[in-house]
Amino acid sequence: MIKVGDSLPAATLMEYSEVEGNGCSIGPNPVDVSKAVAGKTIALFALPGAFTPTCSAKHVPGYVEKFNELKAAGVDEIWCVSVNDAFVMGAWARDQKTAGKVRMLADGSADFAKAVGLTLDLTARGMGVRANRFSMLVKDGKVTTLNIEGPGKFEVSDAGTLLAQAKG
Repeated sequence: MIKVGDSLPAATLMEYSEVEGNGCSIGPNPVDVSKAVAGKTIALFALPGAFTPTCSAKHVPGYVEKFNELKAAGVDEIWCVSVNDAFVMGAWARDQKTAGKVRMLADGSADFAKAVGLTLDLTARGMGVRANRFSMLVKDGKVTTLNIEGPGKFEVSDAGTLLAQAKG
């Protein structure tokens, strides 16, 4: 399992883009994690699934609400990572009004979740292997804080906790 001081693993996430620009076509585009975090401070949070109750009602909205405060605390980008495909993440981004605030990144095959060692097996509930709920601050590719939720919990991966750590 990844820990504070570790570098994020080499991985590719997918991001749905609704507008063409900067060499990005409309639709899913690859995001090379190593390149995307280089020289930046990233507030990254992961959750089990798009459109799920806690994720939609609390987790994502908290980061959208705290966007300005996180930016003021030195965060360059906020990433939401979920084991869903890029089309679902794009639809969820529209639903949650994350444009310009939170990058909704798809980890469709759970490769990133597996690489950081933070998976949640929801096979018995028909959802397969997902990402555990967690958050981290990443500075130039290295994990500086890590908050991992216990099963069924939403207590330490919220935007308020990460904001306090970013200010600290």
